[in-house]
Amino acid sequence: MDATSLASVWATVALFIFLGLLLWLKVPATMAKSLDARADKIRNDLDEARKLREEAQQVLAEYQRKRKEAEEEAETIVAAAKRDAELLKAEAKQKADEYVARRTAVAEQKIAQAERDAVNEVRATAVDIAVEAARSVLGSKVDAATASNLFKSSLAEVKNRMN
Repeated sequence: MDATSLASVWATVALFIFLGLLLWLKVPATMAKSLDARADKIRNDLDEARKLREEAQQVLAEYQRKRKEAEEEAETIVAAAKRDAELLKAEAKQKADEYVARRTAVAEQKIAQAERDAVNEVRATAVDIAVEAARSVLGSKVDAATASNLFKSSLAEVKNRMN
């Protein structure tokens, strides 16, 4: 045997001894256990990640549902506020119209009263002038007793007409 072959033989023997030592120390089983433990850990991590993902999706769905409910509630509140505003507007318009109508009626009553007062004042002035004119005319043509009787009858007649 030459030196290379001898070295190859010793290398092969050393390899078998090394492999035998590895088997005797149960290194492959330990490595397998380690790899199995690592695979189990990875599997558990994946399961946990999947559970967390499902929980996150549930939480997201819950928040989306709550957001939708909040939006619907906000729309309901806005619609109710618009209805209330329209009712208040209509009520304010109605009250303003009623106020204007009352003020117009009061103004018309005051105008009618002023007209009546003016007519009565004109009548009173006309009566005073007529009485004075009658007194002047009658004073020159009628004696005192007749004048007194005429004045009383005229005054009674004027009072009857005014009422």
